[in-house]
Amino acid sequence: MTIDLALYQPDFAHNTGILIRLCACMGLRLHVIHPAAFAITPQALARGGLDYVEHAIIHQHASFSVFDDWRRSEGRRLVLMTIKSSQSAYAATFAKGDIIMLGRESAGVPDSVAEVADLRLRIPMSPGLRSINVAMAGSMVVGEAMRQLSAFPTDITAT
Repeated sequence: MTIDLALYQPDFAHNTGILIRLCACMGLRLHVIHPAAFAITPQALARGGLDYVEHAIIHQHASFSVFDDWRRSEGRRLVLMTIKSSQSAYAATFAKGDIIMLGRESAGVPDSVAEVADLRLRIPMSPGLRSINVAMAGSMVVGEAMRQLSAFPTDITAT
């Protein structure tokens, strides 16, 4: 077990599809915390996920409380990406078993969810700008966590 990625009530199927593709390619599990703004079906996710959806491991949770109960029972640390944090994702130390959670594209996560996160991080950005696209932000942070943990898959077909 390296890390997992979690999406809190995603708004856009395209971004979710892109993150599913990332998880499939990196060998990560994706947790979708409902309600999502769209059906989690191969058809809805096809634009961003292409044909990678069938290769991904996706766990769906009926609510944040169901997800949080599960992750606590597994002893997993919740790492929330949020613009409301002052701690850089690049100054943090990731650990095996971390679950990196991304909030809704339109609203992030409610304060009640942010409060239970074990670690709250942000991506440093130019002043005056609000946020990076959730799929891009997730890719950046997953890459950093996997780099720290030496957890990239080995590509045995590379020459």
